[in-house]
Amino acid sequence: MEWVWLGGLVLAALAGVALAILQLPGAWLTIAAAAVFDWHFGWQRIGWQWLAGFVALATLGEIIEFAASAVMVQRTGASRRAQVGALVGGFAGMILFTGLVPIPVIGTIAGGMIGCFGGALIGEISIHNDVNKGTRAGIGATLGRLAGLLVKVSVCLAIAGAVVVCAWN
Repeated sequence: MEWVWLGGLVLAALAGVALAILQLPGAWLTIAAAAVFDWHFGWQRIGWQWLAGFVALATLGEIIEFAASAVMVQRTGASRRAQVGALVGGFAGMILFTGLVPIPVIGTIAGGMIGCFGGALIGEISIHNDVNKGTRAGIGATLGRLAGLLVKVSVCLAIAGAVVVCAWN
């Protein structure tokens, strides 16, 4: 029966990584599965210290992913409106392109990137009416979104690996 629980935990960790790639909170699925697994085994396999560390790491990953595009837009010298446009455009693009592009992962990631670019571009043009400045803001937003996604997926992979190793012992 122990192998069934361990197999379920491994599947949940893999699903968590897949969700993180889709820019969804996959680390939280992995942490929830780890908590259920540890509860089942009397809190002796993983331990609350590790679970608390995973929560802290996942929180940090979410904050970085959320803020990365806005920070990069700011570094290009763009306005606050371009920062907000990058955030709103990123979420709108993820939702819109997930339905339009038949390849699920590609549609979501591309939609987030395109939406960030477009939102920052529109936000900056609406204030300064300068396409070059808007394009710089859009490129910064897109690079920030990509960096945030890479950080989030890396954090989720680290959590998933650590959960499986802790549970295995």
